[in-house]
Amino acid sequence: MHPALDVELISVTKRYGSTAAVENISLRIPRGTYCCLLGPSGCGKTSTLRMIAGHETISEGDIIINGVNVSDLPPVKRGTAMMFQSYALFPHLNCIDNVAFGLKMRGVGKAERRARAGELLSMVQMEKYAERLPAQLSGGQQQRVALARALITRPKVLLLDEPLSALDPFLRGAMREELKRLQRELGISFIHVTHSQEEALALADLVVVMDHGVIVQSGAPREVFDTPATAFIARFMGGHNVITNGHGAFAVRADRCRIAPPTANEGLPGSICSIEYLGAVVKVGIATEAGGQIVALLPDDQFFAAPLMMGAPARLVWAPQDAHPVAA
Repeated sequence: MHPALDVELISVTKRYGSTAAVENISLRIPRGTYCCLLGPSGCGKTSTLRMIAGHETISEGDIIINGVNVSDLPPVKRGTAMMFQSYALFPHLNCIDNVAFGLKMRGVGKAERRARAGELLSMVQMEKYAERLPAQLSGGQQQRVALARALITRPKVLLLDEPLSALDPFLRGAMREELKRLQRELGISFIHVTHSQEEALALADLVVVMDHGVIVQSGAPREVFDTPATAFIARFMGGHNVITNGHGAFAVRADRCRIAPPTANEGLPGSICSIEYLGAVVKVGIATEAGGQIVALLPDDQFFAAPLMMGAPARLVWAPQDAHPVAA
């Protein structure tokens, strides 16, 4: 039990019958950390979050929150609050009563709980909408109310289950900034489940990548993106080419690659099979002679200074220091 940790998972396993959804994972989340659990569908990230919350029982192992072993405690005794993907607001209650509901359940008087709910609505910039019903709010506004409701019990840890997945891309970006701001202001740990690499990189201090019920890598976002431990992580994080040679595999970031003429005596030979203009960069795909496809992300000005043609022979090249070995 480490005093500077908000959450510690010790050899935690979750089985459904003979199937392990989560297998023997250990994780330390330092105090005041924004942690993203990241991975493809079915990797065990939501089961992990629900075990921390107490909504799923643990098959084996221990969960320590703020120095207390909470493995056998009900959700309300754990010092956590959970914000669900669906927001789960009560349709018949206005915003202030939705936010105050958790305090009502704890027997707090009406004046006190409404005053505290008003403070929370101000924190998420929704005080003007206090008397509105959820049906009168946009998705982004409903989400802010759900966030205020989760925070009203002053949790030590806030748990978020894919909280941005229902929002449009523009609103998602705005809400990312809002979540990060709130986490810094409150100084508590947020544990946020997502399958979006971009979301995890933008938000997290600690990225935990899961696959098939185990943690395959955890670390700072830049560390996980720049030095993926395995070919799976390099591919899943995106923006990398995974290249195999006789002695193993290595990853090289697509934005560190460039296209050279077919006469160059370095890199991998092939022919240009796709060109996608993405605004700031142009994504150029090369079909290799070995049958795979590799990609270079070229700055738009560099591409248009010497445009490439579909089907033209070319070589993908990179600097040796940009190639990073990965476990297959």
